[in-house]
Amino acid sequence: MSINLPFEKLSHWQQIAFSSALLERMLPNYQMFSESSQFGEYALLRNQLDLVWQWLDKNNKIKININAQLNKLEEQTPDPQAFDSFGVFPALDACMAMMSLLQIMQSNDKDKDHDDIESVSRLSRNSVNYYVELLLIDEGATEVQASDINAHPLSIWESETQNELFDFLKFAAENKRSCQLAKEMVLSEGLSNLGIEIE
Repeated sequence: MSINLPFEKLSHWQQIAFSSALLERMLPNYQMFSESSQFGEYALLRNQLDLVWQWLDKNNKIKININAQLNKLEEQTPDPQAFDSFGVFPALDACMAMMSLLQIMQSNDKDKDHDDIESVSRLSRNSVNYYVELLLIDEGATEVQASDINAHPLSIWESETQNELFDFLKFAAENKRSCQLAKEMVLSEGLSNLGIEIE
């Protein structure tokens, strides 16, 4: 089940806020992978996302050197072939989503195809789908159908979260308060999109 939201209805600011909120649910997956594999600096990704939130608060006149941030991010991006744990895939998804978020900012509302925001939405969803598939196999399923994945509570939660977030931001004022509410909305359960407890 893909999540096809009409992203063209969101302003540039709203697209960045949507992507940032989804990343709040993906970053803990990177943190867990980083700690268990001794790879990458979680703090760097956390700092990048914090910078974006600050930029979204229009009272802050902060400038972000996107190219410098993309270069830093590249060094933190794991190569799935170098690791044998499942955790590398959601960690990679988090890095790719952060890359797309920075590219949305860089595009300055010139990405009329909305590829980057769709990419963030899809990467978050893919992390969940892949994890759910592994869970179902772990529970003894010999063949996993797309319908089995879609019916799983984590998949339903992912769809509902993205839809709720979209519906909220579509009419949200472009200010710090909206950012706080979007963050609260996605972190209310205290869990990453894979259901991992956020420290």
